[in-house]
Amino acid sequence: MSETHAEHTAWTGDTVDVPAAPAAVTPADAADAARLVSFGLQPKLLPARDAEYADLLRRYREEAPFARLADAVATGLGLVVLEVSTRAGMAVSAGEDSVFAVRMGDYARRASAESADRFLHGLAHLAVAAMAFPRPEDLADDGYVGRLTVNGVDAFVRQACRRLEERAEVAGENTDPATEAPGLESAWRIYARRSATGATKDARRLAGSTTGIVGKAVAFLTDSGFLQRTGDDAGGAYRTTARYQLQVRDMAGSAAMAELLELGVVPVTDGTATLVPPSDADDLDLPADAGLPFHA
Repeated sequence: MSETHAEHTAWTGDTVDVPAAPAAVTPADAADAARLVSFGLQPKLLPARDAEYADLLRRYREEAPFARLADAVATGLGLVVLEVSTRAGMAVSAGEDSVFAVRMGDYARRASAESADRFLHGLAHLAVAAMAFPRPEDLADDGYVGRLTVNGVDAFVRQACRRLEERAEVAGENTDPATEAPGLESAWRIYARRSATGATKDARRLAGSTTGIVGKAVAFLTDSGFLQRTGDDAGGAYRTTARYQLQVRDMAGSAAMAELLELGVVPVTDGTATLVPPSDADDLDLPADAGLPFHA
């Protein structure tokens, strides 16, 4: 019978270093992990402004068992952890089945009862993302900050609509299909026919105008911690946050966004998003202060 390692050690008097058993996860650790996830669900809360949040982020980065526990809590809530860092905090995205998911259909239904308007609300969100990060390298650069205006986004969509109309004419396609048809080829027909402002007697833009729809989209993104308002120029000026960059990275592979960017309406040279100046801007139904970020 062979002697065991322990028996041999006892007979020879040799010392052996036995790895310590990993510390058991405590209920307090579970509570802290859940607390960290709850911080991640508060998009406007920044670690730099909350000492407890910053300490839990430190534990996540330095203690692997705690990080696994926090990830498990997030997974159980139907959340996907996009990044955990000092710049973005615990950035999470809700899966389709999560109780925290905000579905575009629900958002659009709250914004409008018209099915065509719901379609335009989705297009507005897509356009904001494309304007904010027009190149793959913009999404990859953690230091990149996208900037946009409400009227600039509306102008961008209308130029995209013009490109789509021209493409349909060249292909000899029917230019007046049912408004419920999916895809960008039908989106331009709905958007281009809608008034850009439709201002009321007291100069307020109508909610059903295209700038009203874009305004609703950026207001929602601001409330969600994805954009920060920087001024009132051109219908409202905004800058992107680290959390929004992570969200757009998550959706960058969508066919609709790829199709929109492939239209070439937002060429980029030195990292600054630009719009192609249209040859017939008077026909685009743009608001007077469209705020087009043209560059030579």
